[in-house]
Amino acid sequence: MTASFGIDYEQEVANFTLEIPERYNFARQVDDYAATHSDKLAIVFKTEPADEGQTLTYGELSKRSNQWANVLASQGIGRGDKVLVLIPRSVDAYVIYLGLIKAGAVILPGSEMLRAKDIEYRVEHAGVKAVVAYGGILDQVEAVRGKSSTLSTFILLGGEQAGWQSYADLMNGQSDQFTSADTAADEMAFLSYTSGTTGGPKGVIHTHSWLYAHQRIAAEYWFDVREDDMAWATAGPGWAKWIWSPFVSILGRGATAFVYAGKFQPETYLQLLSQHPISVLCATPTEYRMIAKVDGLDRFTLKALRSACSAGEPLNREVIDTFHQHFGVTVRDGYGQTENSLLVGTFVGLDVRAGSMGRPSPGIRVAIVDEDGKEVARGEVGDIAVDRQAPILFKGYLNDPERTAKAFRGDWYITGDQGKMDDEGYIWFEGRADDIIISSGYTIGPFEVEDALVQHPDVAECAAVASPDPERGAIVKAFVVLKRPEQASDAKVKELQEHVKVLTAPYKYPREIEFVESLPKTTSGKIRRVELRSLEKSRKH
Repeated sequence: MTASFGIDYEQEVANFTLEIPERYNFARQVDDYAATHSDKLAIVFKTEPADEGQTLTYGELSKRSNQWANVLASQGIGRGDKVLVLIPRSVDAYVIYLGLIKAGAVILPGSEMLRAKDIEYRVEHAGVKAVVAYGGILDQVEAVRGKSSTLSTFILLGGEQAGWQSYADLMNGQSDQFTSADTAADEMAFLSYTSGTTGGPKGVIHTHSWLYAHQRIAAEYWFDVREDDMAWATAGPGWAKWIWSPFVSILGRGATAFVYAGKFQPETYLQLLSQHPISVLCATPTEYRMIAKVDGLDRFTLKALRSACSAGEPLNREVIDTFHQHFGVTVRDGYGQTENSLLVGTFVGLDVRAGSMGRPSPGIRVAIVDEDGKEVARGEVGDIAVDRQAPILFKGYLNDPERTAKAFRGDWYITGDQGKMDDEGYIWFEGRADDIIISSGYTIGPFEVEDALVQHPDVAECAAVASPDPERGAIVKAFVVLKRPEQASDAKVKELQEHVKVLTAPYKYPREIEFVESLPKTTSGKIRRVELRSLEKSRKH
């Protein structure tokens, strides 16, 4: 865990090497650090700005995750077993993730906003053996109990519930000594689900080697976490970005993770950044946009903040300028996906180009290619692609060879995004090549929204697309054909929105619904979402 520093990008790219060990376990790495830094703060957790909160040292984190690993062993959960984790931001999130890695289990991160249908799909698709959940999602998990032949263990974080084992009770009395599984670097460690344009979500396979490579590239050169930092990454458990920054990047660098579990309010975030020695910040573009709109930013002095980055969608220049003017910090963009890690970014020491995603990560070959997989000329638009041998790339979609094959074109993994590269090697985002919707950093497949809508008895057919939005980047908009057009009304809009929230995670619901007589289609009958996207873009620009 060497200290990071401002880099010479060109030199780092030229000299970069990455030797991944044959056997690697991230939790063992954290334990090794804890052995010599047991009293150092690993986590500072708060639910409200004024509360005292909780803290956990590296020594305590190591022991508690050992206890949890022993709990898992007592439940017969070990190497290769799939465990679905459905918990919010908490100190225990770090304990639970680390303990699962120690046990050699495969973690399925799940948002606490998932609904029964989402959970059932993951359990059946992956063959999940155990679920660890908190009280707020129990009713959704209970709805799938008995529907799976593999799911046998139910563990509740906080409280008591019939049919569930208490996490606290299981931890009580467990030994705080445990030897981490001697996992091979190519063993599966995480199975994160991501939206697709058709069919159910895809199970993205990441091995233990991914955690090693991510630290070496994203944590060091982009997130810029140093051992003496208190770093705040706002992503919550259940998302690939939580594994990226709050978990792997911070603990892997021996820094202190600041965790806030309260609701996002821009002034609250500024208050916390003023109160605590937070030196590194990673937030979503939506959060930065909202913070930049706060009146009287000069009221807040962010004395410790030296580095800030943003990922999920391009950040507009006005927000970057506002942060630099008021806080003396340049917010640096980064680009990656669930299937990989940071592919492109404005790295420490790299000049900012307004509107650009930045340049390829050190050690990662990124190019703009055409339909035949050939690199296009500088300045030409094509598909953003990554060398299929890149160490940060996923190992395929679980039980889905067809969609795995479609993700590759010759020597390249095709991201599904389009862009162009200028003469200096900076990449500029041009838009999605498919129908995926990215809203406030959430990746949403239109199929999931449409599938929920058509289950309403009044809906004949529908199409969901991205509609430009100044704060969220884009929102989900649905074009709906009703079986009885005369039912179209504001009340029907609200009814359909609530219907979607019940069937799938609430962040996927259409914030706008437009009733139409028909949908544009190809001669073969496929809905032309591209035409509807273009319509929305023309209306809002």
